[in-house]
Amino acid sequence: MSAASDSYDIVVVGAGTAGAFAASTAASEGLDVVVLERKPEEEAGHIACGDAIKGKSTFPDVIDLEYLREESFTNQSIQRAVFENPKTGEELDVPFGQAGAVIDRKRYGEVILEETERAGADIHYDTVVQDVLQDDDGTVTGVRAKRNGDAITYEADLTVDAAGSLSILQDKGEFGDASFDTNVSYSQFCSAYREVVEVPEPVDYEDAIVFKPTEELGYLWYFPRTGTEINAGLGFQMTEPPMKLVEVLKRDMSRRPEFEGATVKDKLGASLPTRRPYDSAVADGFVAVGDAAGHVNPTTGGGIPGAAKSAHWAVKRAIDAVVEGDVTEERLWRYNHDVMTDFGKRFAAMDVYNIWGTAHDVDELTDIVTALPAQQLLNAMTKGETSMSLRLKLKTVFETYGHWDTLRELYKVRGIAGDLKDHYDRYPERPSAFAGWQEHRDSLMDDLYAVSGADPKY
Repeated sequence: MSAASDSYDIVVVGAGTAGAFAASTAASEGLDVVVLERKPEEEAGHIACGDAIKGKSTFPDVIDLEYLREESFTNQSIQRAVFENPKTGEELDVPFGQAGAVIDRKRYGEVILEETERAGADIHYDTVVQDVLQDDDGTVTGVRAKRNGDAITYEADLTVDAAGSLSILQDKGEFGDASFDTNVSYSQFCSAYREVVEVPEPVDYEDAIVFKPTEELGYLWYFPRTGTEINAGLGFQMTEPPMKLVEVLKRDMSRRPEFEGATVKDKLGASLPTRRPYDSAVADGFVAVGDAAGHVNPTTGGGIPGAAKSAHWAVKRAIDAVVEGDVTEERLWRYNHDVMTDFGKRFAAMDVYNIWGTAHDVDELTDIVTALPAQQLLNAMTKGETSMSLRLKLKTVFETYGHWDTLRELYKVRGIAGDLKDHYDRYPERPSAFAGWQEHRDSLMDDLYAVSGADPKY
């Protein structure tokens, strides 16, 4: 029996943040779009996530953002980050210039899909994508899937990969002649696990997101959805020896008085990219967005903003291409430029510090981090940059006595990160200049490996 077949202007694989915003953007412009989601409808939105975001300004205005805020923003009073020193127990407070929020990720996921349907997109749940359709010239023309156990082919002018980390579409697709980034490996990803925990009494950090380094290269987090409902989790780099995530989290929670008598309401694990954004996330008939294109802050693991923005930008760039029947890599290329000259350059710079960190032990990194002035630490984590007055520089030098060689090394790394950001600002507007851009970027990375002694990541 032959498989059933459906035809759309755009097929979006994955119903997370990237998938929902891609489909909402397309449907709001009148295109015929379907979202394929492997989970049943009642489980959609149930995703392992830290739940912390900057606020509704994070999202493109293609859904009802007030409705999203009212329904899923459970704590809108996050004013600071707290970094706990695992050696001394001391805390470093980093104030935010603008209040952030913590969300109920399940309800958030339900709302963005409600809004996607309201915009006019179809959503097919219980649909497991198994393969990519491609013409003889390599152009992607859709996907093969099973829906409720039945084989079905989805043909489309454009396929949007919003399937998350280590996407099956990229395993199945053949992108040998395209610019699409295939330099992807498990070592560039992080394993994460989180629990949603109800505690008996309100925590004293209801206005803060709390971070604590682990023995391996990773960190624990405690993010308050409310005063008594905490998202507690941890993640670690896959470059490091395997960590028993649940055991490490349980051990730390057992030492924290606020979790005495607590109840676990939900638990879930995931992988996420802790790497620079894909050099190119386009091929003929194909774009990758969100986690599937490495659009995640490689320092904090925050992926919601990058997913929403990149998906919106990709589809906005693709609408005319689809309407005019020209979905070539060349026509879709401007989406790459949009990403790289915006958050892409910041994430690439942050990844420099991740790479540098792999060459040093956690105790030394903790000593240096806790000696950094708070605003400079925040800038390094969120913007990939640090700058200090002479007074702050002298104070930091004094407080990092014993680590001056490492600090000199970090100073050189900071320079490389700055050069890298400048180079990403020069990301080519056409694919013809792409190879030259990559060559210079790779020379900067060679400088980083030489200075840090870290193993090459790419």
